[in-house]
Amino acid sequence: MAKLYFKYGAMGSSKSAQALITKYNYEENDMRVWLIKPSADTRDGADILRSRIGLEAKAEIMLPQTDIFERFSATQAEKCDVVIVDECQFLTENQIDQLRSIVNEYAIPVLCFGLRTDFQTRLFPGSRRLMELADVIEEIKTMCDCGAKATVNARISDGYIVTEGAQVVLGGNDSYIAMCHRCYINGIREHKKIKLHGQN
Repeated sequence: MAKLYFKYGAMGSSKSAQALITKYNYEENDMRVWLIKPSADTRDGADILRSRIGLEAKAEIMLPQTDIFERFSATQAEKCDVVIVDECQFLTENQIDQLRSIVNEYAIPVLCFGLRTDFQTRLFPGSRRLMELADVIEEIKTMCDCGAKATVNARISDGYIVTEGAQVVLGGNDSYIAMCHRCYINGIREHKKIKLHGQN
């Protein structure tokens, strides 16, 4: 039975790598994959999905106004065995409903990879809707520098944790670090200088 999956993790948990590996595994078994991502994710080029470990593939872009169910019905029905979505947190709530409809109406599995919460530990609208609608919710774990499980996507500017600003500011290891909640709160309280990964 087809299901809607939400596979979430903090920054640096290899979500995009897992999405691309999943795509490869389906294709290795002669199954057809529709790989999509929201237009908000332009870090690696508008239609490129790239992981930190170097895997990449071309993805179809979904604008906020795109009806994903209609697009699927018009271009992918009878030609697709699975839908894989990266950066699903940037989709609208309506678009998550449309992914749910693909599962229901076409009996096609939809696998969504993305963040659960933003830099202020608030749910993204797309993630909130997935928490409400997904058949399967799985956490992709990663670690804080202290060794505990990371659950927070801390936004860093000039070495310090940012607590205000727009919900969506694109960035990777240059702007964000995954932290456990304790280290996140301590970093804010003590105004600690935070070293981003990959920086000297």
